[in-house]
Amino acid sequence: MGRAFEYRRAAKEKRWDKMSKVFPKLAKSITMAAKAGGADPEMNSSLRTAISNAKAENMPKDNIEKAVKRASGKDAATFSEVNYEGKGPHGSLIFVETATDNTNRTVANLKLAFNKNGGELVQTGSLEFMFSRKAVVQFDKQESMDMDEIELELIDHGLEELAVNGDTIYLQGDFTAFGTLTSAVEKLGIQSARANLQRIPTSPAELSEDQIEEVEKLIDKLEDDEDVQAVFTNVA
Repeated sequence: MGRAFEYRRAAKEKRWDKMSKVFPKLAKSITMAAKAGGADPEMNSSLRTAISNAKAENMPKDNIEKAVKRASGKDAATFSEVNYEGKGPHGSLIFVETATDNTNRTVANLKLAFNKNGGELVQTGSLEFMFSRKAVVQFDKQESMDMDEIELELIDHGLEELAVNGDTIYLQGDFTAFGTLTSAVEKLGIQSARANLQRIPTSPAELSEDQIEEVEKLIDKLEDDEDVQAVFTNVA
């Protein structure tokens, strides 16, 4: 599986460890899922996945419940999922996924971040073909797990690749298999799984360490924005 799953993982996990940033993003995902499909996780697979991701990041139960209740409140904001694309330093390509209630604010903030860090926004759709959208599930490996058995079970539910990296298992499938793959993982009784849709570069770019630092500086600024849910780059 190579570097697809390792792609920016260490740096990303370090940033997402800042709870003051990650919890609001997780809460927004929960609220959006609850508003779109109802507040019952048993009947709403998107909400169930959002809650599972929050629990995997040790988000307090009270925070999760408040995020669900917020979806039915009279003053609940209506968020739109909007994607933006840009070019970063040294020919890097950046794909930004946002959830916003004010697109004018979001695009202004993103444009400022790009311009101040050696990049620029480009026309939406320009970079879509440079990334493959994949469903990615990860969970902790347990001694009792039979990887061959898990792989065989999940192949019929959209699994394309399974990789083991240390104590972590990574599953990858086409984005259209997200629901069936995550449901199958649940039925296997696997706990604390994290699932999301990622954009994997079709042709990862190799940069020097110094160049990567410049790209990471831009990505840090983008991920600091409260409207940004995820950032992907083609840098290996």
